[in-house]
Amino acid sequence: MFNHNRTLRKALMGLALVAGMLAGAVHTGAVHAAPAYPKLTLAGPSAVVTYPLLHMLETGALKDYAQEVEFRLWQNPDQLRVLLAKKEIDYSASPSNLPALMYNRGDQVKLLNISVWGILWLVSSDPKVRGFEDLAGEELLVPFQRDLPAVLLDTLLDAQKRPDGKPVRLRRTRDAQDAIALMLTGQGKHALLVEPTASLLLWRAQQAGAELYRAQSLEDAWRASFPDRAELPQAGIIANSHIAGDGRLNKAVERAYAESAAWCKANAAACAEMVHRHIPHLPVPAIETAIRVTRLESRPANSIRPQLEALYGLLGERYPQAIGGRLPDSGFYGP
Repeated sequence: MFNHNRTLRKALMGLALVAGMLAGAVHTGAVHAAPAYPKLTLAGPSAVVTYPLLHMLETGALKDYAQEVEFRLWQNPDQLRVLLAKKEIDYSASPSNLPALMYNRGDQVKLLNISVWGILWLVSSDPKVRGFEDLAGEELLVPFQRDLPAVLLDTLLDAQKRPDGKPVRLRRTRDAQDAIALMLTGQGKHALLVEPTASLLLWRAQQAGAELYRAQSLEDAWRASFPDRAELPQAGIIANSHIAGDGRLNKAVERAYAESAAWCKANAAACAEMVHRHIPHLPVPAIETAIRVTRLESRPANSIRPQLEALYGLLGERYPQAIGGRLPDSGFYGP
């Protein structure tokens, strides 16, 4: 009996010692829970909206939530839809209308933020062209077909149309590279391009000794035509449906993205060097210029619902298929 009690006391003392060690370790931060996810996949195009994601990757911003974080580059919104549908990506940069379209079709994605409010530029070979209103009767190269920039351009040109004026003739190009080639060979005079493509065209023109000019951003023209809905929430980060219910992770992604976006904007040269490591076909000077001329300002989607609904309402009036025919409900707005 005595030996049994002594053995029991030793066991209890051992448990107490272990418990004390664990408590001390937790107090000092020496023990951490394992990351909840084996891997998280971030994705985006080569546009400015993606650059904070690359900074998050390089700085290990999500290391407490995933054992591994990777990045995938996509080329167009159609490819993005496929990647989202196949659940091959968890979070992605996205034009602001695509998440609304998916949500209204029953795919429970969540829009975490909007970070890009100005990314479309009119580039011209004519120094007299200062804005879209100077394009009456002219041909404009447009590498957009059914996506958000095309809708915004059509809406703007309709608002600027004058009864006695000649319409702008839109020439739809196969892609942005086609528009760049036409501009550099003199077969096009004006083009509407998304950053960093506009900066890339101007950089290539400078290298070739050609004269091209950054005329006006579509966003500046928009504010003049629609002062009551002046802000254009064009792109942000979407959480895929299979992960959208993890509120803790969504908040961490939104917070980390906002910090990285602020870093990119404040350190354009360093950010450009970083982006070039991941997307080497983009020259550093063009990336840096694109960062400097883009309004990169990350704001949670639930804090700017009125601005988003103003844009979605406009799209719903003109192109209801672009958002799935209605405004998303409150469950759509994250984080």
